[in-house]
Amino acid sequence: MIDPTMIAAINADPALRRWGRLMDADVLLEVGDRSWRWVVRDGMIAAVTEGPFIMPSWTMALRAEPQAWAVFMRPDPTPGFHDLMALIRRGVLRAEGDLRPFMQHLFWFKGVFDTLRAQGA
Repeated sequence: MIDPTMIAAINADPALRRWGRLMDADVLLEVGDRSWRWVVRDGMIAAVTEGPFIMPSWTMALRAEPQAWAVFMRPDPTPGFHDLMALIRRGVLRAEGDLRPFMQHLFWFKGVFDTLRAQGA
C-alpha cells in the first residue's frame, strides 16, 4: 500500500510537515485482513511495517472494511466515502486507541491519504 517513494512524498510536503509537526504516534492501519504499522515522529513517517502482526504495539488504530476502503482510495471517491470522518460516520472505519493524535492532527491524516490516493496506493 505504501512504498518508499510515497513516504518520501509525504515527508517532503511542507503542509503535512506543518500539520503534523508535533505528532508522535504509532498508527496501526488495518484494511480487512491486511495491516500496516506506521511509526510517525514529528509528523514524518519514520517507518512502515506490513503485517500480519502478533500483538502489535500502537498508539491508535484505523480499521476499515475493504470494500469501503477501496472506494475511499479511488482518485475521485463517491460522496460519503470521500473523507475519513465520513467513513467513521458510515460505520465502515473505526478509530481506536488514543484518539488525541488523530483528532489533533486530522488535517495531517487527511493529507497523507490524499497523497496516497494521488500516487495510486
